[in-house]
Amino acid sequence: MSDEAGPRLLDNTDPARYQASRRVTCVSLMTNALLALGQVVIGFVGRSQGLVADGFHTLSDLTTDTMVLFALAHSSKAADEEHPYGHARIETAVTVALGAVLLLVAVGIAVKAGLRLLSGPVFPPPSPLTLWASGITILTKEGLYRYTESTARRFSSKLLHANAWHHRSDAISSIIVFVGIAATIGGIHYMDSLAAIGVALFVGKVGIDLGWPAVNELIDTGLDADQLQRIRSAILGVSGVKTLHLLRTRRLGGRGLVDVHLIVDEAISVSEGHQISEAVRVKLIREIDGIADVMVHIDPEDDTARSPSSALPLRDQVLTRLNRYFEHIEATDRIERVILHYLDGRICVELVIPLSAAQDYAEATRLAEQLQESVKHDPDISKLVVYFH
Repeated sequence: MSDEAGPRLLDNTDPARYQASRRVTCVSLMTNALLALGQVVIGFVGRSQGLVADGFHTLSDLTTDTMVLFALAHSSKAADEEHPYGHARIETAVTVALGAVLLLVAVGIAVKAGLRLLSGPVFPPPSPLTLWASGITILTKEGLYRYTESTARRFSSKLLHANAWHHRSDAISSIIVFVGIAATIGGIHYMDSLAAIGVALFVGKVGIDLGWPAVNELIDTGLDADQLQRIRSAILGVSGVKTLHLLRTRRLGGRGLVDVHLIVDEAISVSEGHQISEAVRVKLIREIDGIADVMVHIDPEDDTARSPSSALPLRDQVLTRLNRYFEHIEATDRIERVILHYLDGRICVELVIPLSAAQDYAEATRLAEQLQESVKHDPDISKLVVYFH
């Protein structure tokens, strides 16, 4: 017996989530535009390579903020026939791209600062104005981090969480620049360039930390071991589940999708099997954080290694055989139900016949024996059980 529970058309739409995410990203976009302009101009005028590098880093934020806006607009679309699981992976793809941009920015900053260090001559120290600009940048970036992260937590958005940590990385890299400028002004030469390299290393790490989990999601990497154990325990706690196998998981837009095969008693009805599968689906979604949907397959036996009943005939062919076997047996036209159980590579047949089809117990016994004898030669039928009511 098999029953499929899920997947449903996933609805990723949430107007409040979209509006809040869009608002916080627009604030970030405008703030980064002003910061980048100020950092680059003051960095050039004030002779600070670190501040200029930080300014170009902030310029890259304009690109990533634009990417986030694009992802928010498209990933919030409802599921449709071409995208039955919704558009949530647009967020994932943009997160990968965001990580790649950070890596490219890191390489560019490191190469430029390294070439300056190798060039040899001592450059004049930066202007104190650059120190003030760097301090303002730190405070602004930390403010953007807190604002974006609060919205990310409110709506469980991995994309906004990634962008929030992008702001936090900017704040930390600006601290490095601040220290480098201060040291250079204090007479420790080349610290400004070393600060730029430090920024590059940090930005590169953040790019990897953000991009790699998103890449794993795109290639359908499963949930971690702790989550799998919680899922197993929850499933085995549902009445009617004997055991489970073929448990598979993946992520979609930061949320988990679960596929699982459950083994239940082979004699239960299709409707009871469906009820068990629904109970499992609802329990996982309610009790396991981050589970979006569950597909449950009901099995009467373990078919992990092989499917012993896959070559057996279906009902129409079995009924044709039974009619041929029963054609010389009286009262078989009174058969009300034929129930088939596919187990261990053979078919167990159950017949339901009204008691009025036989005059007494002895005749009912003889009829049952005749029916059982007639199917003994069939290699696909393991046994035949007759029920009188």
